[in-house]
Amino acid sequence: MSLKKNVIANYLGQGWVALMGLAFIPLYIKYLGIEAYGVIGIFALLQVWLGLLDVGMTPALSREMALFTGGAHSAQSIRDLLRSIEIVVLGMAVLVASGIWAASGWLASDWLKVEKLPMGTVAQAFTIMGVISALRFIENIYRSCIVGLQKQVALNIINSIMATLKGLGAVGILIWVSPTIEAFFLWQGMISILTLGMFIYIVYHTLPTTDQKGRFSLPALKGIRRYAAGMVGHAFLSLLLTQVDKILLSKLLPLEAFGYYSLAAIVAGALFTLVFPITQGFFPSFSKIVANQNQTQLIRIYHKSTQLATVIMGSAAIILMVFAEPILHLWTHNATLALRSAPLVSLLALGNLLNGLTWIPYQAQLAYGWTSFTIKVEIICVAVIVPAIFWVAPLYGAIGVACIWVVLNAGIFFIGYQFMFRKILSGEKWRWYFQDTLIPLWWSTFSVLLISWLVPYPTTNLMQVLWLSTVSIIGVITSALSTPFVRSSFKSIHVRLNFNL
Repeated sequence: MSLKKNVIANYLGQGWVALMGLAFIPLYIKYLGIEAYGVIGIFALLQVWLGLLDVGMTPALSREMALFTGGAHSAQSIRDLLRSIEIVVLGMAVLVASGIWAASGWLASDWLKVEKLPMGTVAQAFTIMGVISALRFIENIYRSCIVGLQKQVALNIINSIMATLKGLGAVGILIWVSPTIEAFFLWQGMISILTLGMFIYIVYHTLPTTDQKGRFSLPALKGIRRYAAGMVGHAFLSLLLTQVDKILLSKLLPLEAFGYYSLAAIVAGALFTLVFPITQGFFPSFSKIVANQNQTQLIRIYHKSTQLATVIMGSAAIILMVFAEPILHLWTHNATLALRSAPLVSLLALGNLLNGLTWIPYQAQLAYGWTSFTIKVEIICVAVIVPAIFWVAPLYGAIGVACIWVVLNAGIFFIGYQFMFRKILSGEKWRWYFQDTLIPLWWSTFSVLLISWLVPYPTTNLMQVLWLSTVSIIGVITSALSTPFVRSSFKSIHVRLNFNL
């Protein structure tokens, strides 16, 4: 029941957060301009890369909190670990804010190709970004604790409220206070302070009280160093693979063109919000099951979670790939924006789909504490992808880089992950490839293309929304019915209904 509650809460909460993140983008572009929106894209990129600085401590802390709920830690030891990580991360956060402030002028004048915005405005925006990034860096400690403690309902309630305040409040600031990028970021900073306070309260209210307060413990940090080192190695390589395109394009393209690419990346990246709630909800259970050495239960929950991820994320990705331009036009009411961004959205969505399908297998690896496999795969990919981007980006621009992202993830999915099953979940490889992923994707694709061929796309906005919604629902249903987990669930519901009657 806890697992189901967490997954449902994650979908509702993160779905709302994603909706708030996307809903107001057209208004941001309207009041700030596409070039200023490119600065917001840089901010998102900056936050992702700064996550490396915790050197794997926050994901390790989430795992240790999950193990604590299973009895592997005492209340005092887990509080000591939390306090130790708090002290380290707080020091790093100060360095982050100071470093970005010191580099703000150089970033505005030498890195970005700014054409319309004043250099001073961009530099000041970077300074505010540094403070917000430091706050969100600290937030990650408590967010990971809440996930590990399986208080994910509370986490999603707070995230939903804060996302609404971030988006709706920012629009209000731009309309009634000041339509500037500095005002936008100042509002984000205020919400980050409020969010951090609420997270701290939940964590310390959930942990049992002890005779002594948590204290800095070097042995506690050493106890997680192996797992944390593996996580930071993966994080660095993963970020290099997923973000190097944005880094290079932010330097090579004018800020306005980078704004279009940032928009496409955010839209396609919304697909990850459909698979992340599943991985976040199932990971604590994976860890407990592996600790109890229950292989049968692990196999069952592994396929269940994979099929669920494929049905939900896969169906959405297919809709986005096939109907990128009409969706963008319906959303932004900007024909130029839709035309320029749609090819990028389709390609990035395909790459993100292939990437997202490997998330559940990766969670199984983490549950075993096995981080070396993914690191080896990513080292090979980095050795290929970075030179490829340096070659393709100047010749073909954003489209060429998006194509590389698709090829990269296809190689990881079809080739790289075959080797995982030699060590864990042996005998489950072909069931994962076909029953869990490829067959549901095939049926969803077939039904979406068939309906779009039989029923013409309407001309009015309301009918377009209804048409896209109907096609999406049909895609999800056909994909779901092709998976054994969903079929068995329907059968059990049918049996219970007949029994009650």
